[in-house]
Amino acid sequence: MAGKKKDKKKPKDSQLIIRINRVERDQFLDICDEMDTTAAREIRKFIRKFIKKNKDNVDD
Repeated sequence: MAGKKKDKKKPKDSQLIIRINRVERDQFLDICDEMDTTAAREIRKFIRKFIKKNKDNVDD
């Protein structure tokens, strides 16, 4: 990777607590495990995509 500079990631300094049905939670965690990923990683990915898709649709 000579010549490529890795982007610095923003620190994870906040939490989002959600309530979810236990069965759905367990299914989600099982699928994440099967895909060799984490629930947190997938939720962060969802949030980033959601923001990118919708950021121009919201009045600031």
